[in-house]
Amino acid sequence: MIRGITNGDDAVLVSDNFIGANDGVGAWASRERGHAALWSRLILHFWALEAEKDAYGDDSEPDPVTYLSKAYQRTIDATSKPNEWFGTTTACGAFLHTDANNPPHPILYVTQLGDSQILVIRPEKREIIYKTTEQWHWFDCPRQLGTNSPDVPDKNAVMDKVTIAEDDIILAMSDGVVDNLWEHEVVDNVLKSMEKWQSGSVPQVMRSDDQSTYAGGMQFVAQELVKAARTIAQDPFAESPYMERAIEEGLSIEGGKLDDISVVAAVCKKRMGR
Repeated sequence: MIRGITNGDDAVLVSDNFIGANDGVGAWASRERGHAALWSRLILHFWALEAEKDAYGDDSEPDPVTYLSKAYQRTIDATSKPNEWFGTTTACGAFLHTDANNPPHPILYVTQLGDSQILVIRPEKREIIYKTTEQWHWFDCPRQLGTNSPDVPDKNAVMDKVTIAEDDIILAMSDGVVDNLWEHEVVDNVLKSMEKWQSGSVPQVMRSDDQSTYAGGMQFVAQELVKAARTIAQDPFAESPYMERAIEEGLSIEGGKLDDISVVAAVCKKRMGR
């Protein structure tokens, strides 16, 4: 079974210690045997498998870029003849591990290639303590892995180690979010959603059986953030980060950007009994 969920050409995945969001390049839909959604999903699937091997391996330092490189090669193999499919995708993922130099403190290994994004929010300070930097070849053309792309993980992926604390919120998002919402809007939306969830004011109909858990709260946070981004994406008169970047490039573009919009939200918590 292929892990993760496909949303249009995006793919997202969440596990106990790894989250990711890949954005397949939609232009492949017009090409014969083009299948960007398959590329984004397979790379994320194989990336998670490689990360999982480490989680149950020895205590050596994780190497998410190598995991991504192996996932990329396995995707090439899986989409080659006789099952040939073409596509490209951005990639971003966050791998939670223990800081070997300061156990048992958590450290986040964040890997980025392209313009999807990882954000870490510290609720007690109501601020972003870390964000990835988008990578582009030129406006609206991000670095990407796949067919005919010059980009490869070993040369182009960027990995950062981020010291985090309990209750920090980690978001993995496709550019459908960051093209439509400013950073302060993301923070405000996430914290208001958390406060609404914790206060018990979310209607019961919106809660499933497991939604009294942290996972339920994070699902609600992700859903609300997607709704907010979609509202701007569908507004031809909205001011958006995408519009601002377009104007800086000398392009006459107004409103939000219609795109696949995907979010994974996670919260850092101690394991029970520790």
